Amino acid sequence: MKKWLLPAAIAASFGAQADEGMWQPHQLPALADVLKAKGMEISADNISKLTEFPMNAVISLGGCTASFVSPKGLVVTNHHCAYGSIQYNSTADNNLLANGFLAKSLDEELPAAPGSRIYVTEAITDVTAKVNDGLDKLSGEAFYKGVEAKEKALVAECEQEKGYSCRVYSFHGGLEYYLVKQMEIRDVRLVHNPAASVGKYGGDVDNWMWPRHTGDYSFYRAYVGKDGKPADFSKDNVPFEPKSFLKVSAKGVQDGDFVMVAGYPGRTNRYRSASEVANQFASNYPQSKQLREDIISLIKQTAAAGSDERIKYESTLASLANYAKNFGSMLEFYGKSSMLDDRKAREAELNRWISADAKRQAKYGQTLATLDQLVAQSNQHLDRDLLLYYMGYSYAKDTAERLYRLAHEKAKSDMEREPGYQERDMERFKASLERMERRYAPSVDKAILFEMLKRYAALPAEQRLADLDKFFGIDKKFDEKKLAKQLDKMYGATQLGDKDMRLAWMDKSVADFKASKDPFIQLAVATFDGTMAREQEEKRLEGELLKVRPAYMEAIIAHNKELGKPVYADANSSLRVTYGNVKGYSPKDGMFAVPFTRLEGITAKDTGVDPFDAPKKELELINAKQYGDFHVKSLGSVPVNFLSTVDTTGGNSGSPTLNGRAELVGLLFDGVYESIIGDWAYDDNINRSIHVDSRYMLWVMKYLDHADNLLAEMDIVE
Repeated sequence: MKKWLLPAAIAASFGAQADEGMWQPHQLPALADVLKAKGMEISADNISKLTEFPMNAVISLGGCTASFVSPKGLVVTNHHCAYGSIQYNSTADNNLLANGFLAKSLDEELPAAPGSRIYVTEAITDVTAKVNDGLDKLSGEAFYKGVEAKEKALVAECEQEKGYSCRVYSFHGGLEYYLVKQMEIRDVRLVHNPAASVGKYGGDVDNWMWPRHTGDYSFYRAYVGKDGKPADFSKDNVPFEPKSFLKVSAKGVQDGDFVMVAGYPGRTNRYRSASEVANQFASNYPQSKQLREDIISLIKQTAAAGSDERIKYESTLASLANYAKNFGSMLEFYGKSSMLDDRKAREAELNRWISADAKRQAKYGQTLATLDQLVAQSNQHLDRDLLLYYMGYSYAKDTAERLYRLAHEKAKSDMEREPGYQERDMERFKASLERMERRYAPSVDKAILFEMLKRYAALPAEQRLADLDKFFGIDKKFDEKKLAKQLDKMYGATQLGDKDMRLAWMDKSVADFKASKDPFIQLAVATFDGTMAREQEEKRLEGELLKVRPAYMEAIIAHNKELGKPVYADANSSLRVTYGNVKGYSPKDGMFAVPFTRLEGITAKDTGVDPFDAPKKELELINAKQYGDFHVKSLGSVPVNFLSTVDTTGGNSGSPTLNGRAELVGLLFDGVYESIIGDWAYDDNINRSIHVDSRYMLWVMKYLDHADNLLAEMDIVE
């Protein structure tokens, strides 16, 4: 482990600073005194050990976080993290999204959406030296492929033990590499979800907002074979028995209490250069926000509310809306902030520090200029690349392209294949084709592709692609009606909407694809060479970035070390621990947001119309002040959600929120609107995470959904 990541002098000075930082578990012993002073009662050494309590109870869902809460493999996560599985099992006649679901016995539990996984982290190994060995003289695409080959070899060796999934994570832009080994549980079942009017109360209106009153929780269960090892779904499988699980607190937390969150945060960008900041906020976010909002409108216009077509797209709509609002907040607060000037000032100070020493000048003198040049090259076709990305919301087009790529990759040896197309990826690949069965409606798919192609056709000719133009007849005299007729014929003729046909294409050859009459297969064939040429150029640029960014980060780390500043890596979907306290905040002058919401806030918001349409029974319970065992005297009610200062981002959704004894006191599910910008720059005054309170979860389960079987299964402590 790199000791310079958190020197003792820095750790000693860190107690007086904000609760900033997404820490790798091995860094936490250096923060032991800080954590103890803040209120942590268990040993910091325990948190650094992945095979011991509580870290071995924290699991990944491959995009969200979750945790074991019983010895029988019961898993709790956010409602929105289980949303895809709830939607997959819903139909217009049996809408589990709207009505909720509870399995009263094991045999009533439902298979989660195809491809659902539970990942239990068992080991993290520093493999930096192994990845970098022999690559120092390479550059560009050769360097990119060299790193990729090393990573694939390490993963292949790690995965020789069946039932495990391994991945190499890059930290600090490639300055360090760690191999993560996880048990991959493949039989995942839906156990319980509240109705959307609880689990998604407030919907997109309240998303990222405070005060919040959302019961954002659901339950899965992990199953394995009778030998205790991961296995495909089978009625003969048995519940997984984790090495440890979290106790659930019925006492909860109070204002000022210590809390920590363990989970898998997605991506942060706090060390990005000023030029990267400027590009992201001036171009990428504004365009992405608009495109997402427009696709949302298309889906809603094309698929009527409550129809089977709409149900198929509910998960897509939720994802689109979530990030559209996220980008909106980013832009709003960036416009008010001095972020760009601050980043420029930071770089100027870094350059002065580099220039003050001849050795530093020789090592880092050209680093930032080179980085800026490569960033500019990467973004020269941004308008076109964004439209191509959002065309990916057309399942027909995207599926045909991935299947044709698979045919090409299968002609290579497994270790030469592109990641995502190796044998280890085939189960996930197949599952994605199966999920399409409940996520694809031709009418919606066509509307999205038509709109994206219209916008693409409006680009300057030099930005467009010759092969795509030729296939759709796009030229100076672009004809919308002609395009509409062509798409009508394509969707009428394609067989990719049939699951068996999609799966059959996984075993076809390149020659089979070239001979196909399916119009979307023909589109994939016609544009393949151009796509590969662009990918090759992207890999060249990424290879150059992989050479320069570690040097940039090494300079930042060395500079921060001299200044006595803490150093943690940007989030990269690997396991991290954050800590803080329950605390309100002031979103604007003259206003203070208290850290708890109450049951009565639900009735105050309720209109009886989605998204403020709490179940009638819940409203009756609240009006009758049926607080039961979860009444908090200081609040005069049952707490619903609470705020804390923990430093989190996307991917942390579903993360267990723990008290000082590592008991579950809530689930992290969101951040306040003002703190979304925290992915780029942390501000202690406004950085707040939102958690569903364990007492509200237990209250709903006991009095509203009568999930007595699950309450009896969990270890609930006062």
